[in-house]
Amino acid sequence: MGDRVLVPWDLDRSDGLGDLRVEVYDGTGEPPGDLSDVVFYVAPYGRAGALGPVARMPRLRGLQLLTAGYEHALEVLPEGAALYNGRGLHDASTAEHALALVLAAQRDLPRWAADQRRHTWAPHYTRSLAGSRVLIVGYGSIGAAIEQRLVPFEAEVVRLARRPRPETGVHGISDLHRLLPDADVVVIVVPHTPDTEKMFGAREFALLRDDALVVNVGRGPVLDTEALLAEKGRVRAFLDVTDPEPLPADHPLWDAPGVHITPHVAGGSATFYPRARRFVEEQIRRWAAGEPLANEVRAGAGQG
Repeated sequence: MGDRVLVPWDLDRSDGLGDLRVEVYDGTGEPPGDLSDVVFYVAPYGRAGALGPVARMPRLRGLQLLTAGYEHALEVLPEGAALYNGRGLHDASTAEHALALVLAAQRDLPRWAADQRRHTWAPHYTRSLAGSRVLIVGYGSIGAAIEQRLVPFEAEVVRLARRPRPETGVHGISDLHRLLPDADVVVIVVPHTPDTEKMFGAREFALLRDDALVVNVGRGPVLDTEALLAEKGRVRAFLDVTDPEPLPADHPLWDAPGVHITPHVAGGSATFYPRARRFVEEQIRRWAAGEPLANEVRAGAGQG
């Protein structure tokens, strides 16, 4: 019998996989059988405990995540195993959600929804996305996808990443404080690392103008929750991620003025799954053929 691979769903194509045995584990219940012969594992997306079975895979040589973030997997990754992430799979979905949050905030959709529930007709004129200056903090592939969707709405986009890239108009993180006072909207897309934890806190909020909007579709701990609560509505915040997460039912962030929350769903829309299936099938094909895989974020000792 050949080496075993665990994937979250049946592959549409299984040709060209040689002796690999491909089995399905969707993250619910117990994984199939003894895991000691699993050499490649695609961790199911959005399942709590999806990395738990890794501890029972002594021969694991490749771990594939379907998330762009991968820091959480480093502590369970066996020595010698390579790690691959899902960079690019969530770009369109996350960008759509970020745009939806910005538009909902600028055009006051939560207020209109509340008025409808109260059967209240109380028109007023809102802010606009057109003419707004939007600072994207964390300009990578998702940031670029967000920009592509903002530009047709006549927004001015300012790009910021960890390192400056002057040739493409990307500012470095050292420019953050200089750029914040002129931003109408700040979209946070950075991953959670020791360097980014609470990078957006009291000082950063203080630099924003009154009524500015902060949208976080990156990771919750990047934004200092206590600092946001201390703003008491001076700055608006639409958050797809929170700290803590999941947000406890009695947490004050739920009812904080100017804060609206979606439960970490930006990356998982319908557009994600077909892309993920195609990506996983290509990764498995490459693995079977001994070819380099895409999105390697930590090298392993090799497939053989």
